[in-house]
Amino acid sequence: QVQLVESGGGLVQPAGPLSLSCAASGFTISRFGMSWYRQAPGKEREWVAGMPIPGGVTNYADSVKGRFTISRDIAKNTVYLQMNSLKPEDTAVYYCNARHVFGLDYWGLGTLVTVSS
Repeated sequence: QVQLVESGGGLVQPAGPLSLSCAASGFTISRFGMSWYRQAPGKEREWVAGMPIPGGVTNYADSVKGRFTISRDIAKNTVYLQMNSLKPEDTAVYYCNARHVFGLDYWGLGTLVTVSS
């Protein structure tokens, strides 16, 4: 059974850090491009960061560049999103996505990040 399970969300103060994890099962992330998306209240889902198959170049949305870092641990079949210098506008549900060149497209259920004092 294919699953992506996000964890690590919660309440954090502005300027603080938070680390999200996305544990994959039922497939191997090394064969997929992995990304994080987010959806803020009342807004459309937006792409945040992406990591192609191993060896590719990571990419970030301009709004998070220099603050967020996407990484993966192939042995643990897990993708991470390290978020630093968080801002209230980073408040959103964060989703993990796995996409294969042959069209397979998997999503997790999301984890809520709230940045507030």
